[in-house]
Parts: sequence; structure tokens; C-alpha cells
Amino acid sequence: MAEYGHPPMEQLQDLEYCIDSNPPWDETIILAFQNYILMLGTSVMIPSLLVPAMGGSDGDKARVIQTLLFVAGIKTLLQALFGTRLPAVVGGSYAYVIPIAYIINDSSLQRITDNHERFIQTMRAIQGALIVASSIQIILGYSQVWGLFSRFFSPLGMAPVVGLVGLGLFQRGFPLLGNCVEIGIPMLLLVIGVSQYLKHVKLFRELPIFERFSVLICVTIIWIYSIILTASGAYRDRSSITQAHCRTDRANLISTAPWFKFPYPLQWGPPTFSAGHSFAMMSAVLVSMVESTGAFQAASRLAIATPPPAYVLSRGIGWQGIGVMLDGLFGTGTGSTVSVENVGLLGLTRVGSRRVVQISAGFMIFFSTLGKFGAVFASIPFPIFAALYCVLFGLVAAVGLSFLQFTNMNCMRNLIIIGLSLFLGISIPQFFYEYWNPEHHGLVHTNAGWFNAFWNTIFSSPATVGLIVAVFLDNTLEVEKSKKDRGMPWWVKFRTFRGDNRNEEFYTLPFNLNRFFPPT
Repeated sequence: MAEYGHPPMEQLQDLEYCIDSNPPWDETIILAFQNYILMLGTSVMIPSLLVPAMGGSDGDKARVIQTLLFVAGIKTLLQALFGTRLPAVVGGSYAYVIPIAYIINDSSLQRITDNHERFIQTMRAIQGALIVASSIQIILGYSQVWGLFSRFFSPLGMAPVVGLVGLGLFQRGFPLLGNCVEIGIPMLLLVIGVSQYLKHVKLFRELPIFERFSVLICVTIIWIYSIILTASGAYRDRSSITQAHCRTDRANLISTAPWFKFPYPLQWGPPTFSAGHSFAMMSAVLVSMVESTGAFQAASRLAIATPPPAYVLSRGIGWQGIGVMLDGLFGTGTGSTVSVENVGLLGLTRVGSRRVVQISAGFMIFFSTLGKFGAVFASIPFPIFAALYCVLFGLVAAVGLSFLQFTNMNCMRNLIIIGLSLFLGISIPQFFYEYWNPEHHGLVHTNAGWFNAFWNTIFSSPATVGLIVAVFLDNTLEVEKSKKDRGMPWWVKFRTFRGDNRNEEFYTLPFNLNRFFPPT
């Protein structure tokens, strides 16, 4: 049986560039632009969902998208420089949709008859809630409380959490691709074909261009194809929903976006504060913290780094809290989390370089100020992104399951924990999702709207439910007898910054800042 064995590997072996190694500059810039294009999907989709419900116009939507991209660039740069220092893009999060919908449907805001005034007042209420709620991540991060809690993690507990960070986003994959199959199916087949079957083809300079730039190549081809379909009148007699998803001229972003606009703090006016709104928003902050923790674990593996120690994880969560506060100050209309699709892109391109992500942050800031140019890219039909998500979310889920190689999967205890965590992590949120809509507040439906939003948000997150189930069971079932089966002999050295010599190489702060902020 020995010839069939695959011993556990601490780091993935077939990646080209790790966190500290960098491709040539021309390659780095193209890869950074590819990261920017990929994160446009979520950055456009969330405002397109929320701004009309707030009473905003197409012009307001374009401005919110610009602001979201601008702040995403700042947050990504801060996270890559001073946070976990992992190659992780920080962007908008769907976890905030339920509490934001609760704010949008607040009776005091719904009574405003003028749509633009209602949009402004709703945005200010969202800003106030984000600013207050961000204190949760800032406190839990910089006080090291989240790091202390992470000591209850193990490879067995993290496998379903990271897996559900990817699998839990299945609603953003094929269901949205199916809104325009004539674009989505060709995109899915093309990206699989180009990235996997042509990955060894090298056209020049021994560069695997089809593997490295598969997202840019496929998006360009299918985008041109969708423009031709739109121009030829293929959707002329189709339903308005089909036209909205398939046509390249229905977003109204290019016509309404200004040529130049520099987002600035409090651009919508001073935030307004409400205890109920803030409590509801805290649930999304907690959820985004769990999801980002899973995404950081996946990013570390795909960047050939060690799992982030407790101190580094807390530092990253603290900086993410500052990012949520920036969301509130600038008025992005939503909070933030680590972009799962961009984590998956590290594996698809086999490039885990930190520099690529830092430069992609520059693209976000640059194109967000040049409104018309950014709007051109933002008008890419969403089924194109949904096809990419099918590949990238699945890849992140597989990275999570790869943590199981450090555990004993011939142990019934472990099988029960993994099975329950994965199944309940998908099943419970799906149950809550089926009951939720903006008017009826979801499965938890009391007279207290903030209470409804809080618990509906928590239990609508697959990663959060998975974490609750996995960490509880893993730390209460035969704990002492199962240390080796849980993978603790391998995991324990990554709990502290000085537990492994490689941590200093991957996670030391730049500019010699560790003198002032010594790791623990």
C-alpha cells in the first residue's frame, strides 16, 4: 500500500510564487488588473441590489459603486501592509444585506416621500450603524480576544469552516449563471478549458499565459460575445429580467457615472445613529469576522505561508474593523470582508504574491476616481462573474477540505464532526434563506426588528453555523484522547508567532514596526 500513500504536506507544492516572491513587473501588473476585474462582480452586484431599494437613482448607484471600489482599495492596502499581510483583497460583503434591508424598511425612513431624500437619509443611517458596529471587530482584534478564541481551532475545526466559506456561496454561482445561460455556460466551459486544459501551453518566454491570465482572457472573449449579442438584437423580445442580466447596456453605469469623482468621508452628510440599527449591524460584523478568518486560512495555504498565528489573526481582524469604520465614514452602503473569489484566484493562477494584491489595490483606487473608465469594466454582465465563481468558490472549498490531511479520517469521532458541520452549515442557512425577504424579516420574526435582523444574519451564514458546530463539538467530544486525531501536533506550533521560524518571514510588519508592536 505504500506506493499509494500521499503524506501530509504543510505547504502546497505546485504553486509558482509564494507570498514573498514576485513575478516580473509586467506580469505582476497584468495579474493585479485581473484581481481588480474579478472583484468588480461583488462591487457592482451589492449596490445594484441595495441602492434602488433605498430610493437611489442610477446616478446614485454609480457613485456608490465608485465609493465602494475606492474604499476597497484602501482596505486591501492596509490589510496587506499592516494586517495579516496575506495576499487578500478586502471588498463588499453580502453578510450585511439582511441588517441593511432592516434599516431600509425602517418605518421612519419609509415615510419619506422624496426618493432622493430617502436614499440620503437611509445611507446616513447605514453609515452610523457601520461606524458603531465596527467597534466590535476593532475591540476583539486589537485586544487579542479573537486570537485567544482561535486557540480552540484545530485542523479538524477549520476544515469545514474554510470549506463552507466557499461552498456556502453556491447561490452566487450557477443560480445566477442561469439567469443568462447563453453567456454563463460558454464562460464556465471556456474558463475550465483555458485554465486547465491549456495551462501547459507557452506561447512566449516560457510563460503559461493561459493558466496565468485565464480570467482576463475568458472575460474579454465572452464580454465581446455578449456585446455582439446585444448589438444584434438577440434580446429584443426577451423579458425585462433576461435583458437586465444579459445585455451589456442595461446597467446605465457608463451614462450616469461622472468623468472624475474623488470619494471623500461624509460625502452623503453626517451619519445618523440608532441603537436598533447598530445592534442589527453587529451581527453582520460578527459574521464577516468568521468568514474572513476562514478566508485568511485559505489564503495562507494558497500563498505557501504558515497558518496565521493568533496574534496575526487578531491584528488582521482589528484592521478589518477599521475597514468597516471607513465603509461607514465614506458611505459604501455595505460592510466588508475578505473577497473569497480573489482568494480562489491565487490557486487558479498559482501566484500567491503579496505585491500583486497591493498593486491591484492601486487599480481599485485609480479606476474608482475615473468614473467613466471604471464604469466600462463595471458593465460586464454578472453571469460572466457567476461562471467564474463556480470555479473559484469550489477551489476555496477544496483548500478547506485539504486541512483534513492532518487529521485521522478513519476515526468515527472526526467523521461525525465533519459531517455534521458541513451538513448543518449548508442546511440551516438554506432554511433561513427560504424564509427571508426584505418585508417579512425572515424566520426569526418578532416585534423587535433589530432582534430579527441579528439572528437571521447569524444563522444565514454557512461559515458561522459551521464554526459554531465544529468548534463546539471538537472541543467537547473526547478532547484529551483525540489530540493526535484532531491534528493538534501539527497545528499547535502555529498558535504563537514564535512557534515557527517561518512566521517571522511571512507576517513581520514592514518599516521595522515590530519594534513598536512586538508580536506575542
